[in-house]
Amino acid sequence: MTKEHDEVIGLRGVVISDIRGKCLAAIGVAEDMRIRAIISTREWLEEAAARRVTPILLNDAKYIAFVSRVGETYLVLLSEPPTETVLQFVSNVEFAFDIIDHILTDPYDAMAIVDKKANVAFISPVHEKYLGLQPGEAVGRNVRDVIENSRLHQVVKTGVAEVGQVHRMKGRDRIVSRHPIRRDGEIVGAIGRIMFKGPQQVEALARKINVLEKEIEIYKAKSTTSSASDKILDSIIGQSFAIQSVREQIRKIAPLDIPVLIQGESGTGKELVAQALHRLSSRQDGRLVTVNAAALPESLVESELFGYEAGSFTGADRKGRAGKFEQADKGTIFLDEIGDMPLEVQSKLLRVLQDRMVERVGGDKPKRVDFRLCSATNRDLESDVDQGKFRLDLFYRISPVCIYLPSLEERREDIPLLLNHFVTEIAAQYNRERPEVDYDVAQLLMQRSWPGNVRQLRHTVERAMVFAEGGKLTVEDFQRNSAPSFEKPAPARGKPAASTLQTSLDQFETRLINETISRFQGDRARAAEVLGVPLAYLDERLEQVS
Repeated sequence: MTKEHDEVIGLRGVVISDIRGKCLAAIGVAEDMRIRAIISTREWLEEAAARRVTPILLNDAKYIAFVSRVGETYLVLLSEPPTETVLQFVSNVEFAFDIIDHILTDPYDAMAIVDKKANVAFISPVHEKYLGLQPGEAVGRNVRDVIENSRLHQVVKTGVAEVGQVHRMKGRDRIVSRHPIRRDGEIVGAIGRIMFKGPQQVEALARKINVLEKEIEIYKAKSTTSSASDKILDSIIGQSFAIQSVREQIRKIAPLDIPVLIQGESGTGKELVAQALHRLSSRQDGRLVTVNAAALPESLVESELFGYEAGSFTGADRKGRAGKFEQADKGTIFLDEIGDMPLEVQSKLLRVLQDRMVERVGGDKPKRVDFRLCSATNRDLESDVDQGKFRLDLFYRISPVCIYLPSLEERREDIPLLLNHFVTEIAAQYNRERPEVDYDVAQLLMQRSWPGNVRQLRHTVERAMVFAEGGKLTVEDFQRNSAPSFEKPAPARGKPAASTLQTSLDQFETRLINETISRFQGDRARAAEVLGVPLAYLDERLEQVS
């Protein structure tokens, strides 16, 4: 083979063998005994002929072999592969030759290839037929003499691709792409392909794309909603079956504009469920108004819930005040500890739920309100109904759907997750570095009793973190600074009840809170302000000693 011939077609060697693999003739790199050894078996020749294109890999060289059977002999042409990509394609795809054949003969994807002199090297059969050419007739001719208005010669000259261009041929518009082909950084030719038959097809595709884009926007919106939903539900910490069941119930119930009763012991996180129900509902843009029925003095429950007009009673706001139901208009009202609501107020609440009308204290003009009701209680309302402490008709009104929130005792396996969450949350709250937590801490907390549930666990973690040193939270931090119990153990017979400084301080704090609330006629917010504590802390203390 001449050097010129070798450069033109990239041929490196030729082997002719009989059907048993005996070499009859070899030239070029095919004279390498390693190559002759590879192709010397009948099985290899038969498999390679079936594939037609196959790799031959040596330690110091890689070739692509084109294998064809001719009568009682096999012809093997060896070509040096241009890139690793081509080699992988030929090595891994058994039908690589068939794919190449499909690309070159595809009736729906016409192709024209020119060399670096802009002479035609190949035109796919469907394109030859369209141009009125015989097979191979255009090869060697300048592309401008073969294809009307062709710009492949410009692509070869400039090396700049032209994608999605309108090409007019034989009075018709076609959409084409033209790309330069490079080898070792030099342009060796160009390829042109008809992407679509005409602008009409492009417009049809554009319409389809617009439809798809709208569908994608819908899916993205759903995905965003789903992601937001997951984030909201993640605030209910835990992976136990009980908590997963609660999250799934919330996901299903939240979109339904129906009253929900949340049941569970004090400190289990019922307010988190109410928040999730509101934020995942269609009323999320409205307010979530929370009312702690247990902390409201009986004399002020009515004015708090329904509001009052100016001058209704001594100390009333001169402009009057909207009640909690009015504030929750277009939103959600959360009645916490509804089981502690006086019977008289229960009757008025029932009327509001039936008529969706509220009338302020001292007023005579009912106002329509639109709200969703969420209630919570740690009491057995059915038992209270039997004892006449809670109205049966109100119970049915507030509990079409019930969600039971398990106690911490029922989901001890969630304590390590809760511990990790509280440590991170409290560290951020006090602008401190998150301490490392010893493994034994979670084991210790899982063995303890938690009558105050998740709320008690958080207070315990917070107290331990206050005294932790060295950036580490250890078992000793929880043993030295354990939270005081709010249970009241019976004193031993004949002996006074044991008392500690912490117990005395807790009792004094509770008495001071109650006296301050009474002084301001049940106004907890005013009492919290005077005492210099957050309202949430005041409410927690009231619940702990109730």
